[in-house]
Amino acid sequence: MQAVYFTVVAAILYLVSNWVVERLEIAAGRRFEYRSLLFFGILLTLAMVSFYLIRLYTGKP
Repeated sequence: MQAVYFTVVAAILYLVSNWVVERLEIAAGRRFEYRSLLFFGILLTLAMVSFYLIRLYTGKP
């Protein structure tokens, strides 16, 4: 069941990260040159935190 949680959360994090990058670009009024690095940084941060929480709450190390 833990694998299902990881898969669903990963898909949601992908969409959230993309939305955040788009909002930042709209606020700045331009497309960022290194958009993919910004996207990766946001996605990695969110993934590390949420995957840790999944492991914590499912009780598996």
